Order: sequence, then structure tokens, then C-alpha cells
Amino acid sequence: MTQPAVAVPPVVNVPNAITLVRTVVAIGLAVPAITHASVKLAVTAYLCYWIGDILDGLSARLLKRETRIGAVFDIISDRACCAMCAAALLVLKPEMTLPVTLFLIQFMVIDCVLSLAFLYWPLVSPNYFGSVHSGVYRWNWSPPAKAINTSGVVFLVLFAPSPWWPVAFVLAVAVVKVVSLGAVARLLVRPSR
Repeated sequence: MTQPAVAVPPVVNVPNAITLVRTVVAIGLAVPAITHASVKLAVTAYLCYWIGDILDGLSARLLKRETRIGAVFDIISDRACCAMCAAALLVLKPEMTLPVTLFLIQFMVIDCVLSLAFLYWPLVSPNYFGSVHSGVYRWNWSPPAKAINTSGVVFLVLFAPSPWWPVAFVLAVAVVKVVSLGAVARLLVRPSR
């Protein structure tokens, strides 16, 4: 018996190509930033990660090429870029190990589970989570929330006079993520009507 044909959205498209290129370039710059303790390469790696992350989403929306697999690819690529850029940051600022470690736990685990929660609903990406829960969307995927999630901790790690400022920031973001996960969990256990 054969399976019926299912329309599969194209995986090879401009937004996914941008995601792939920004991931390869950001990681490709982060590795020598780690091995050479280079501020210039670390900053360039972060910029490639962030600019590429903006461009892949923007191109997906403008070209009408948003797909669920593209959203998952973007979420996973964000974690790969972030981990390597954070490692470069630790080489440059080892005294910031605690806030960077806390951030990585929050971003790689808690935020990842939260970001993938959109898959439970017929949404193409977390960018449309506002139709499920406006508060969770506003605090996690609105443009200001996205911008501050990683850039806030990077800025504080680079410029704060002590690790306690970025620790406080990371813990505040973690509280928002945990509360958001709780809100999503409550949506998932509601009885169907």
C-alpha cells in the first residue's frame, strides 16, 4: 500500500539559505574568536548572527516563504550561533562565567522549549503566537522582546562593572520564560470544548 502524496513546502528557499549562511558564517567567525581571543571576530560573529536572524525572518515574510520547518531550522540555528558566540564571549570575559552560563541554560533549554511550543497549534512560527496568547507573544517574540533577549545580556556582559548586573538581567528574563511556559502549559491542559 502506498502513502498518499502530501504537499511539502520547499525546504530549499531564500529564507532557509540565509539561515544556513548566517549560521555557518557566525560559527565560522566564533571559532577563531575563541582560539585567538579576538574581540573583533567575536563582535563580527554576533553581528552576523543577529543581522542574519533578522534577514531570514524578514525575507520569509516578504517572499511569503514562511514554513514550519523553516521556523524550527531558525530556532535550532539560533541556539548553535548563540552557543558559539557565548563561548567566544567567555574567552574574552571569563569573570562573566556565571551570567553567561545562566543565560545559556535559559536560552538553550527553557527558551527552546517555549519557542517550539508553537508546533502544537496550526501556526507557522512563534511570530504568530499572539493568536494563541497575546501576553506570551508580547514578552517573548514581539520585536522588542526578541531584540533584548540576547543583546541585553551581551551588552551587560561586555560593559557592566560586575557580573551581578547581567546575572540579575538573566534571572529576570528566565522568570519571564518560566511564567510564559506555565501559561503555555495551562493552554495545553485545558479541556477541549
